[in-house]
This record gives sequence, structure tokens and C-alpha cells, in this order.
Amino acid sequence: MADAPDRLGTYRAKRDFSVTAEPAGAATTPPAEGASRFVVQRHRARRLHYDFRLEVAGVLASWAVPKGPTLDPKARQLAVHVEDHPIEYFDFEGVIPKGEYGGGDVIVWDWGTWAPVRTDDPAAAIEKGELHFDLEGEKLAGRFVLIRRDRNPDPSGKEQWLLLHKNDEHAQPGWNAEDHPRSVKSGRTNDEVAAAPKALWHSDRPAREASVTVGWDPPTEEELAALDALPGAGGTWAVQGRDLKLTNLDKVLFPGRDAGPPHTKRDLIRYHARIAPTMLPYLVDRPVNLHRYPDGVDKPGFWHKEVPSHLPEWIKTWSNPEADEGETARYAVVDSVAGVIWMANYGAVELHAWTSKAANVHEPTWAFIDIDPGTQTTFGEILVLARLYRTALDHLKVEGIPKVTGQRGIQIWVPVAPGYAFHETRGWVEKVSRAVGATVPGLVSWKWEKDRRGGLARLDFTQNAVNRTLVTPFSARAAPGAPVSVPIEWDELDDPELRPARWTIATAVDRVAAAGDPLAALVGRAQRLPAL
Repeated sequence: MADAPDRLGTYRAKRDFSVTAEPAGAATTPPAEGASRFVVQRHRARRLHYDFRLEVAGVLASWAVPKGPTLDPKARQLAVHVEDHPIEYFDFEGVIPKGEYGGGDVIVWDWGTWAPVRTDDPAAAIEKGELHFDLEGEKLAGRFVLIRRDRNPDPSGKEQWLLLHKNDEHAQPGWNAEDHPRSVKSGRTNDEVAAAPKALWHSDRPAREASVTVGWDPPTEEELAALDALPGAGGTWAVQGRDLKLTNLDKVLFPGRDAGPPHTKRDLIRYHARIAPTMLPYLVDRPVNLHRYPDGVDKPGFWHKEVPSHLPEWIKTWSNPEADEGETARYAVVDSVAGVIWMANYGAVELHAWTSKAANVHEPTWAFIDIDPGTQTTFGEILVLARLYRTALDHLKVEGIPKVTGQRGIQIWVPVAPGYAFHETRGWVEKVSRAVGATVPGLVSWKWEKDRRGGLARLDFTQNAVNRTLVTPFSARAAPGAPVSVPIEWDELDDPELRPARWTIATAVDRVAAAGDPLAALVGRAQRLPAL
């Protein structure tokens, strides 16, 4: 192990901290007395492995164990010695965004305390290549040994060690880490954490800023039952510490589709309540435009931007200092489950959050690609265009995720680093779109007016502008059957069952529970767009 000032040097070298001048983590003082901590994190990145970490001299000495630690005294588990990690990473459980170092999902598989054996200087023992120690965890216990196989690193530059368990009273022949898949921190599996992460770890940020909380709790079953029990005329619903006055709960907002049942305002509110924790990362800190249909989606709707006089004081607002006379001066900023519910009760069937945050509305956080179908465009043709974008972004090594709109089209959301202006993201998307359109010119029109497009699709790059929005992920859409706009994985473009309105307010929550939100890992991703 390196001397104390440099123990995190390798960690820092593998990560880009150019987004801030803050120190990239610092060795903290270890406990003055008693045992130090250990943690084992089950980490699904390019390959599944277990990160075995011991708190040593203010950092986390770390080994990647492909098969996981074991209590089997006959097992000899490969343990690849990797760079020390900062103490701040000790209890991280969540998602490391795709494209960042270590991208994948992480759970706290085990944790507890440890004590060195046969040495008073574990850092020196690690340097010499052999450490004996006792663990007292929730899954692991007893005497362990880490021993270096070869001083010469493997082709990756990392030393290969072995992790062994001694044949003591805690030994269990045949014990396999994969038989114990749940987190000791949350009780969740990697699949469950990936589907609904409570935190993101941004590898390209200093350690003290790297973990970002993204989770909100959904209403409890008791709270949902109380919603279901309210009379059709409405009443007061107590949810997450807020008393919400709900009205006209049995009013039909969405006619049925394909012989399916209609959906009521109560159904929309219930959906918003359950999906809010998944939707909120795309709403928080952003002004929002509302597409309201208080009389149902089969009646004319209207855009509503200015906050109403009866907006609850606990819903944040943002005042636009650049608003001219007659323009919207004050917008809602939805940042809570109760706020999402309030908007549903207000008849906001669709939520359209700004591309930029209120703190700096002239800096987009997303670049938008909008495949806007023409009157004659088939969904098969939309898929052709989306797959061409998939190829283009893959060639450019740019991360993005497609999203079915819930109506006829597909959009692609591309995260961008701070510092871009809208003319830059718009220009970049236009260049990529022109190249895609040139590949299949018979499918695309560049005319602005719909009646001049000859029924062809438009690759609309103009949505990259201040206060130009696309529908928020997981928002309902104003159409029969209550379809929902849902992010999808790239390979789902090849699913013959895919349809733009495949998921509805009746099925989207189950979709998230089963498949997660593939766009979640890109929230806050500081991605630079390559020059074209």
C-alpha cells in the first residue's frame, strides 16, 4: 500500500474529476481504538464480482473476488487487488451510471467489523502480501487469510491474491455467496436496486460529492387503501404527511382502448402516486409545463404553465426573471410524491419538465432526439430510424436511451455535461439527424409544417431550446387506454411486441418492477458530446 498522502492516487487517476476543483476524496483518520469496519459489495458491472473491502488507515483496501467470499475452508477464491477506495464508498448501494468507471449496480452484500491477526500493522502486512484477520459480519465470520499469489501483476496491472477461510468453528463446507443474494443494508437484490435505485455514485466526481440520493418512497399499502376507500365525489387523502383534497375521483378521464375498460381520475392519481419515485428524478429542480385535461382526454385540453393561486405552499415554484409581459412568470417545480399526486388531481394528464434546471435555465442537461412520425409513417419505419440512431450513437461512443412516447413516436434522451448551451446541443443533434436522414431519405422530410411533409417523419432537433419540452418519462399521455411514455433498452427496439403505446397506467408500474428504468443510470451523467 502507498504512503498515506497517496493512498487514493490510483483511485483518482482512474476517474475524471475535471468537473470540479474540489479534492477527490481524502484519507480520513481511522478509529482510535477497537475494530475497523469491513464491507463486501456485490457489484454487477461488465462482469459480476464481489468487492471485498477492509478499512485500513483511513481508506478501503479493496479486492475484487469474482466468485465471492466463502465460509468453505477448502475453497481458494481468486481476489484481484484493486485500488484503494475512499471511506465515503463504504455503505454505497445503488447504481454507477453506464459509461463511468465501474458502471453497474451495487448492493451492500455484507458488512461488519474486522481485526488483524499476527500483526499490529495491517497496511504493512498487505504490502508484504499476507494478511490474517477475523471478521464479524452478518454473513461472514471467523478467521480469513488474504495471500498474494505472485508479486508480478497480471496483464491488467493488478496483483492476484487468494482469499481463504480457515477451518474454524465458523467454517461451512460448500458455502456459496450466490446462495445469499440479498443486501444486509436494505434486504434488496441487485435486480431490485437496479430497477429502483435509491442512490447514484458518479465515479467522475470527488468522493464527498459522488453519492447522489435519487430515491423517494412510494405510498404505503395502507395509504393506497385509503385512496381506494374515498367516495367518488372525493375527499381528503393523507399521504406522506400531506393532506390532499381530491375531487371527482370517479370521473372518466381516459376512454377504453381495444375493448379495455376506461380509466378514472382515481386511477390516474393512484398511478401517479405509485410511479412518482421513478418519475421524480426527471422533475426535481425543473420548471414544469402541464398539459391539462380536466374534462377527460376526449375533450380539448390546454397547456398550463403559470402556477394557480391555490397551489399549496409546500410545492416549490420558480420565477422567471426573463419573462416579458404576458409570458409565464412563475412555474411549479415538483419535487415530492405528494406534488406529483397534486398535479394529477389538478387534471395534469401530461407533465413536461424543462430540459434545463431552474438554477440555470440556459444550460440543458439533456440533448433530445425526437423521431416525429408523419401521417403516413408506420411504426416499423420509426424503428428503422431509431435503430440508425442506435448505430450512430454507438459509433460515436455516446450514451443515450430511447423512450416510446405512448403515442406514435420514439424519442432518445442523451445526457450532457454542465456548460453546454442550447445552440450547441441543437447543432449536435441536427448533425447526427442529418446523417441518419441521409441514410433513408425516403422516410424523412425536413419541412417544418406538417402539411408539407408528404406524410413523412421529421427528425426534430428543434426541441433543444429553452422551455421546449418532451413528455417526461413515465408520464401518462392524453389518449384512450391511458398510455404511458416509457424508457426502454436499446435491444427492445428489436422486440416484435414493442409498440409506442404498449404500456398504460395499469401496467407501467409492473414494467418498472420487472425491468427497471434504463434511463435512471444516465441522470446527471456529465457526458461530453464528441465533435462532428
